[in-house]
Amino acid sequence: MSSPFSIPVAAGTRLYVPKPYERLYDLAYNMWWAWEPYARELWQRVSPVDWRRSPNPLTMLQTVNPETWDALVNNDSFADLYGQVIAKFDDYLGDKDTWYQRTHPDSLPGGLAYLCTEFGIHHTLPFYSGGLGVLAGDHAKAASDLGVPMVGVGLLYRRGYFRQAVNPDGRQQDQYRPVEVTRRPLRRVLDRTGHPLLLEVPLPGRTLDVAAWRLDVGRVPLVMLDTDIPSNDPADRPITHTLYVRGREMRLCQEIVLGLGAVKVIDACGIEPSTWHVNEGHSAFSLLQRLSDRLMDGDSVEQATAAVKERTAFTLHTPVPAGNEVFELDLVKSYMSGRLPGIDDDMLETLSDSGRGVFDLGALAIRLSRSTNGVSKRHGAIVTRDWETIIGGPGTYVTNGVHIRTWVGGSMGRRFADALGTDWEDQILDAGAWQAIHDLPDKAVWDAHNAQKERLLRHVRRGLRDQWARHGASPSVLRRVTSVLPADRLTVVFARRFATYKRAGLLMSDLGRLQWILTNPERPIQLLFSGKAHPADREGQALIETVAQIAKTPQFEGHIFFLEDYNMELARYLVGGADVWLNNPRPPMEASGTSGMKSAANGGLNLSVLDGWWCEGFDGENGWGFAENHETDEADLRTLYDLLEHEVAPMFYDRNENGIPVAWVARMKDAISSILPAFSSQRMVAEYVDHIYSKANGT
Repeated sequence: MSSPFSIPVAAGTRLYVPKPYERLYDLAYNMWWAWEPYARELWQRVSPVDWRRSPNPLTMLQTVNPETWDALVNNDSFADLYGQVIAKFDDYLGDKDTWYQRTHPDSLPGGLAYLCTEFGIHHTLPFYSGGLGVLAGDHAKAASDLGVPMVGVGLLYRRGYFRQAVNPDGRQQDQYRPVEVTRRPLRRVLDRTGHPLLLEVPLPGRTLDVAAWRLDVGRVPLVMLDTDIPSNDPADRPITHTLYVRGREMRLCQEIVLGLGAVKVIDACGIEPSTWHVNEGHSAFSLLQRLSDRLMDGDSVEQATAAVKERTAFTLHTPVPAGNEVFELDLVKSYMSGRLPGIDDDMLETLSDSGRGVFDLGALAIRLSRSTNGVSKRHGAIVTRDWETIIGGPGTYVTNGVHIRTWVGGSMGRRFADALGTDWEDQILDAGAWQAIHDLPDKAVWDAHNAQKERLLRHVRRGLRDQWARHGASPSVLRRVTSVLPADRLTVVFARRFATYKRAGLLMSDLGRLQWILTNPERPIQLLFSGKAHPADREGQALIETVAQIAKTPQFEGHIFFLEDYNMELARYLVGGADVWLNNPRPPMEASGTSGMKSAANGGLNLSVLDGWWCEGFDGENGWGFAENHETDEADLRTLYDLLEHEVAPMFYDRNENGIPVAWVARMKDAISSILPAFSSQRMVAEYVDHIYSKANGT
């Protein structure tokens, strides 16, 4: 079945596509292709050169040489692949025998409205910064796969999140590139008269017009709100330009647009959600709009509050109250006083827990939600510890998950087909089925991993050559790039946001011992670092500078590399090919984390602090865990060094007569079988439906 929601849209970009392949237009306007391997192969075969330049169907279809079509029209193999992909696409959208229809057909009669400030669907859609957005994107994809009737609402960031470049000294440089809307699968939402929909959001002294765009993610429509339209004052048009904009007042404007606009666009589309999922506090203003609407319908404050809470689920993604979005109370009052009927200053202050003189969006969301959940078992306990008084009882948790089809590499996916059959993706929720991974020959698993590792290293070398050329490296230095990063060397990856609590520099704390471990001639190790620091985070940027400078020193040359511009594209290479995925946050600061789940699904082994999801995922045989009872950074560092030197590296280099690290491959199989089904986004969404959404709907 396609989306159950009727959200009319204008026609997209005019394209020339030969009649035999006219359905490519439909395929280009649905992001299903991004997680369907055969669809990606089809796009690549249209024009391999154009696809390498920009893996974006609309860009390619607008620029492809007409002579290419002449050749493809007479290409039988392309025509066969096209037919297979379109048939699979139609079957996917038309499938009525979904998990949701089989197990919960009446639990969400009005559907689910999922509100989030960022969505990471694909790297060509830069509407995400990191974990929260990628999680929201994986949530949408899994809801689509399971047939859960969901509509998402976010913001259309016309300048997205910043692209990162690192100068020769290691300093981060921020670049914002305009998003060409006509080259993205976005279509304007229309009103009931067939004209472009315009919503009205009240701001001090004026009314802001907000446009809406639809982005289809399989069966799930995402509605993206946009203030950059001609009817708005030039000073207001940039409100939705930049994700996580620095200016606090501009950030407040964004979150008012997201919250109020989400409720208005859902109403304008005639949708009456059974459950609203407020994913992190950024969209909490939606609760005030819904509360105001109930009051205007004649409810008392008590009735309106109860009605809003009954249908709302709230998810916290931060381990400490201070990590929630807060604004100065007076600033919020200046924007909200008198703007929403029935919501006065006293109510704003009461709902926001403003004893500190701030407006706390997390507290607001908790007070107006039926349930508040953390994103791992450990985080659920922290939510209860820190918020129980406002929640009115214990919090709960749904551990995060990742969309397996998006993050598993092609080589490993083929091994899954060998073990479970070509329909392996339909068995993701069947944990028992994944024990079949243990029956695969060790060589098959090891070869699949090495194929993905080679692909990673080729991609990294290309990036390093471009990066060093920009820094002015000589041709002789650039030629040497082809010889760095040998594929037979143990490769450890640290890739994530460079927030200080994630301790990106922990491994660098004792350079003498680190050099001894990395340059051991019998068991050498190479470290790949990647990640961004927010433009306002000076400490995080300093960490990037430290790592980049150490990587250039003679004693670590060839053993440490910093890869710039971490995004979903680079992440797919890294999680697909890493031997070891390193994560060493300061406990208990990691609410969940998901990158290690992606690596494990590809057979990568986690070397991680026992925090967040790894407290649940680590079974003693599928990776390494340490520092569960964090004492000091120095103690954690000693344990980390000892594990690398005495357990991880020896196991990797211990090979049988056929060159296979048997004990290592056994751990890889255990990682896949124990982590992939348990930490998939399909399991996550199913758990939300079972335990959160149905209860929020009163069923």
